[in-house]
Amino acid sequence: MRLLAIETSSDACSVALQDGEVIREQHRVEPREHTRILLPMIRHLLDESGLSAKDLDAVVLGNGPGSFIGMRISASVAQGLCFGAGLPLVPVSSLAAIAAEVIESEAADKIAVAQDARMNEVYFATYLADAQGLPVPQDSEAIVSVERQDLLRGTGWSAAGGGWQRYPQLAAGCAVAIARTSNVRHPRARYMLKIGAAAYRQGQSLDAARLQPAYLRTKVAEPVSNAGR
Repeated sequence: MRLLAIETSSDACSVALQDGEVIREQHRVEPREHTRILLPMIRHLLDESGLSAKDLDAVVLGNGPGSFIGMRISASVAQGLCFGAGLPLVPVSSLAAIAAEVIESEAADKIAVAQDARMNEVYFATYLADAQGLPVPQDSEAIVSVERQDLLRGTGWSAAGGGWQRYPQLAAGCAVAIARTSNVRHPRARYMLKIGAAAYRQGQSLDAARLQPAYLRTKVAEPVSNAGR
C-alpha cells in the first residue's frame, strides 16, 4: 500500500510516505511556517521514493481538531493532491495520531490527549489501545475548560499532547488518574499511516470534495462524560 500522510494542525508540520513496508518522513516543529515548507516536504518524500502522486492509493489527512489556519493549509493541499491525481482522502483525528505514537513508542494502553485550544480550553479525547495497537476513542472529541476536575475516571492514564504542559491546572485536576505524562506533544504523520491504512481497508475513505474538517469551535462543545469508564 502506498499512502501519503499530511498533518499541520499544530506547531509541527509533518509528512510521511508509506511505500509497502518502507516509511519515510519529514517532521519539523516550525510555528507559522507550514505554508512555506509543506509542499517542499511532500515533493522531497515523493522524489526520494521515486513516486508521483498518481502512484499513491490514498492521502491520509490529519483532520484536527487544532489550529484553524493549520488545518486549512493541510486540507487544501490534500484536496489538491486528491483532485489532481484522482485519489481518495482518508481523514484521521489529529488527537488519535498523538495517541497512536504513545501506544507504539511508550507501550501505553490508556491515553488522554489534550491539545491547546487557547482561551483556557483544550481539545480533549481519551483512547484505549486495541489488539492491533490502534487507538480506540472512548468519547467524542470535545473542547473543555482547563479548570475541569472530572475529565478522567479510574487510574493509569498516560497524559499526552501539549495541553497538559500549557495548562498545569489541568494536570493538577487529573493528578489521581494520571500515571505518567508523555513527551509526545504534537501529532506526527508517520503514526497516522497505520490508522489511515486500517480505515482505507474498511472503506472509510471519501471523495476529497466531501471533507469536513473537525474544527469543533464551530459547534457547541459537548461535555465529556464518564471518560475512561
